[in-house]
Amino acid sequence: MSPDTEYPSWFFARDDPGSDAAFYGQPRFVTHIDDAAIKAVGTLYAELGVDHADARVLDLMSSWVSHLRRAPAELVVLGMNVAELDANPMATERVVHDLNTDPRLPFADASFDAVLCCVSIDYLTRPVDVLADVARVLQPGAPVVITFSNRCFPTKAVHAWLSTDDDGRCALVAEHLRRAGGFEPAQLSRRTPEGRYRGDPLFAVVAYRSAQR
Repeated sequence: MSPDTEYPSWFFARDDPGSDAAFYGQPRFVTHIDDAAIKAVGTLYAELGVDHADARVLDLMSSWVSHLRRAPAELVVLGMNVAELDANPMATERVVHDLNTDPRLPFADASFDAVLCCVSIDYLTRPVDVLADVARVLQPGAPVVITFSNRCFPTKAVHAWLSTDDDGRCALVAEHLRRAGGFEPAQLSRRTPEGRYRGDPLFAVVAYRSAQR
């Protein structure tokens, strides 16, 4: 039994249960968060050192931009739209793959120094299965970096995401990682200011691959 099935039955339902391939078939050459939030993503990646010169990095559910400040040695971008992936200037390898159809990643064990997922975790209908496989493809001690804001395509986001607030979403991602196994306890943070800040908020959940599963 998949760990995802242990959640309430409504968690991963969506208002639009139709084909993701059809929904994402039209290229969208836009950014889904504002400039300040994009900068916060790049700052986080730089702080974690995921863009170092020798790194092999996987960008999950990727698009035409990966928000890294500099290109790592290898950047594998996995997403749904070939035109968007082809336009990503940092990519060294492009893979079209629907994780909601098949959560297993088409890569060897321990083959990446970091895995990124920016503003997309809310669309996964089998997130625990996907993150379990992320643990498989990560080197021991390497991070998975999951960032998100409060924007989404509401018809494609899962109901669990839409039914809670920002703190609840951070907790939900941390719980997905716990259920996936293979990670140290997740670190949760807000990467943009609080209070009267008017831009898109940016949240991060980071977890490191355990030395042993």
